[in-house]
Amino acid sequence: MSVPAGSPAQAAAGDDKLDSGVLKVAGVVVIGAIMSILDVTVVSVALPTFQAEFQATPATVAWTMTAYTLALAAVIPVTGWAADRFGTKRLYLMSLALFVAGSVACSMAWDIGPLIAFRALQGIGGGMLMPLGMTIMTRAAGPERIGRVMAVLGVPMLLGPIGGPILGGWLIESYSWHWIFLINLPIGIVAFILSAIVLPKDSPSPSETFDFLGLLLLSPGLALFLYGVSTIPEAGTVADPEVLIPAAIGLVLMIGFVGHALRKDHPLIDLKLFKNRNLTVAVITMSLFIIAFMGSMLLLPSYFLQVRGEGTLDTGLLLAPQGLGAMLTMPIAGRLTDKIGPGKLVLTGIVLISLGLGNLTQVTDDTSYVRLLGGLFVMGMGMGMTMMPIMSAALATLTDHAIARGSTLMNIVQQAGGSVGTAVMSVVLTNEVKDRPAATALYAVQQGLATPEQVGGDAVVKVAGPAALADAFASTYVVAVVLVVLCIIPALFLPRKRIQRTPEQEAESPVPVALH
Repeated sequence: MSVPAGSPAQAAAGDDKLDSGVLKVAGVVVIGAIMSILDVTVVSVALPTFQAEFQATPATVAWTMTAYTLALAAVIPVTGWAADRFGTKRLYLMSLALFVAGSVACSMAWDIGPLIAFRALQGIGGGMLMPLGMTIMTRAAGPERIGRVMAVLGVPMLLGPIGGPILGGWLIESYSWHWIFLINLPIGIVAFILSAIVLPKDSPSPSETFDFLGLLLLSPGLALFLYGVSTIPEAGTVADPEVLIPAAIGLVLMIGFVGHALRKDHPLIDLKLFKNRNLTVAVITMSLFIIAFMGSMLLLPSYFLQVRGEGTLDTGLLLAPQGLGAMLTMPIAGRLTDKIGPGKLVLTGIVLISLGLGNLTQVTDDTSYVRLLGGLFVMGMGMGMTMMPIMSAALATLTDHAIARGSTLMNIVQQAGGSVGTAVMSVVLTNEVKDRPAATALYAVQQGLATPEQVGGDAVVKVAGPAALADAFASTYVVAVVLVVLCIIPALFLPRKRIQRTPEQEAESPVPVALH
């Protein structure tokens, strides 16, 4: 339960360490977040299986990923208002129920159309889990320990990209594709029961008028923009009408939302939050970082699969050093963020990531795995010192009422940045492959578009092709390094000492939760 301000329980909660009550809340929230994030990546390894199972084209099957992402993006803007209106606990439980129901429905899909529709249902539930989890944990820990609590929430963000391909590959190889969805049922039931018991009781704010016009502008605008951007790799150019038309309409709707939000008293996303300098700098830094880092991370599995010929399960395991590096630095960064501010940590993290990515600009088709995995470990260490301290900088000085809106805003930035980064890196890689005939020939064979004999025989497929394709990856990573280095500019403006809150912010800050 909540404790009154000034009580011994609150004093204990304000100590450096996270107390058992906050850790219980964190554990429950992490379970839900892991499910949501894992499901983004776990399905990626099942796309070839869906093609064979439902006799669908690659473009159609890709909608199982796109539908989830777009539903996720469309529902995130509503989360801040809904959390204030109905309470975070009730909304979190409803989101878990929706996500699990969508998962079970996906496992029962009889054709590709229903599967895509059920994935959208999953995305509606999954889209609210992460911003709600951030809000619940920030309120539970209080502003003084936001760095530590963000470090805990960083765990599922790491496990998703690393564990998703491993889990998906194992379930499909050992059982069937249905289990990549059914596994969410027992985990979801456990998460629901624990959430109902552990999460603090709701205290919803007085109801504000719902911003229907804002919803009609922002949610479709964000979804259309991300759809257009996510179509770039398939279209091969930004100038394609399938990219330009939805992206332009989405951009116009989002610009319309900005004008609307600046005039309205209680908009769907409160743009007055940008008056907070820390949040503004954090949003700019996070945008650049997500575009650069997340985009480049999607290239690694492709390198191991296409150039080195590794299997899905082995590829997932080869990515593990990145997660290990992050798990080493993330708890330390969480503690230090609360003590010395995020600025120095983020700058150090960006340097480490740049070094790791710089190593990948030299990859060939026979680069030592020791060198590759060592570089991934360094990159992971950098990520552990970067993403969550940026998030902490954004939320540390927000008042209780603004936390849900701030969490929502940061999740929109992550979603949009990840989509833009994926599209940018995919287009760069595609163009690099096209510039190398041997790489193009190998890619055609791997996609089943040609036989080895049609492209020059084994000499191309086994020798020239892998070397040329590796060179294409290396050149693409040069772009990634440049984008990461650019993150240094806004990161220089992040606080480089402990973030101080004003008396007004302290008066309105969330009371830490002590549960026994």
